Amino acid sequence: MSYIPDTSAQDSLVVVPKNNKKWFVRALIGVFIIFICYFFVSPALVGWSGGQSAISIDKLRIAKVMKGDFIRDLAIQGKVIAARRPVLYSPAQGSVTYLVDAGDSVQLNQVVARIESPELQSLFEQETTKLSRLKTQLSREKIQAKQIQLQQENRIGQAHVALNAAKREMRRSDEAIKNQVISDIDYQKAKDDLENAEREYNHVNKEVALLKESQAFEIQTYELEFNAQKVKVTELQRQVTGLEIRSPVVGVVGNLNFEQKNTVSKNQPLMSVVDLSEYELEVQIPETYADDLAIGLQAEITFNDNAFLGELVAISPEISQGRVQGKVRFMDHSPANLRQNQRLTTRIILEQKQNVAYLPRGQYLQKNGQYLYVLRDGEAIKTPVKLGSIGLTKVEIMSGLAVNDQVVVSNMNVFKEAQSVRVIQ
Repeated sequence: MSYIPDTSAQDSLVVVPKNNKKWFVRALIGVFIIFICYFFVSPALVGWSGGQSAISIDKLRIAKVMKGDFIRDLAIQGKVIAARRPVLYSPAQGSVTYLVDAGDSVQLNQVVARIESPELQSLFEQETTKLSRLKTQLSREKIQAKQIQLQQENRIGQAHVALNAAKREMRRSDEAIKNQVISDIDYQKAKDDLENAEREYNHVNKEVALLKESQAFEIQTYELEFNAQKVKVTELQRQVTGLEIRSPVVGVVGNLNFEQKNTVSKNQPLMSVVDLSEYELEVQIPETYADDLAIGLQAEITFNDNAFLGELVAISPEISQGRVQGKVRFMDHSPANLRQNQRLTTRIILEQKQNVAYLPRGQYLQKNGQYLYVLRDGEAIKTPVKLGSIGLTKVEIMSGLAVNDQVVVSNMNVFKEAQSVRVIQ
């Protein structure tokens, strides 16, 4: 039996040299894959196996708990209005004549309108005439009092002379009775004459004193009537002078309420004047802040990138359309170049605290505020907290967090209420 021989006799063993460089690259790639699996894939697998989710830190906004001054404030838009806008009223019934037009600039005490009131003018002249008559009557009464006083002084002089004569006669009678020159009847008559002169002298003095008192009372009555009439005329003079209506401030004339020469009643509003030297802001404050408002709260008004101090000076007692109306006035002086109805940003400071732990304001406030997620050892851990006052940029931390804690301040819906979530760097 014959067979076909193979080609093994023709084959030769070829020895391939080892490539150390290619082996080293493969080893390096293997180590890199193991490193990736250990630090990135393994934590995810462990989290998945234990029911724990993971989230990238790039999707989170992290902030530190800080400590310092805390201000709870409110930012709103305010409308610039004149602080003083006096309305001028008619002082009496009559026809009005305007001396200015709406929009004209006026100075302090400038006459802006006149009221023609013939009735008031006539009454003033009548009362002035009566005052002159009372003045004349008072002067006449004083002259008459002087004449009567002069006459009474003459009577007192005569009585005094008669008294002195009676005293001399009595002294003569005393000497004569001692020397038995006169009779007892003549002596008694001299005594009676002396008593009668004394009585007459005393009576005249009392009568003159009573007459002076009566005259003084009459003069006082005329003076009171004269003074009362003088007050009445002074008041009428004020009303007549007030028929010239003057501007109480430096400013601009507002609207004119009547046409020229129209008849107006007493106390009807005629026009308004806007004081452009003092401004204040009319603000509409949300109803939720109504309980925190109080007159005297400080405010900060921004105008042309500059901050001006202000003060809340008025609060409306009622709520309209979910808002409370208030007024903020500049504390020092109004800035230049303000315009009526201009809109300015106003920051009302509701509360100020010192040495308070706080976080920046963020979307985490959309939750009920009973917990936050704190970063510890690569995990976001759900931590119960108690929040305090909430400002425009800061939120007060009452308890649950410590200073320098890393807290998630972005939207917490990504955590889905989990107790802890692995945060991937």
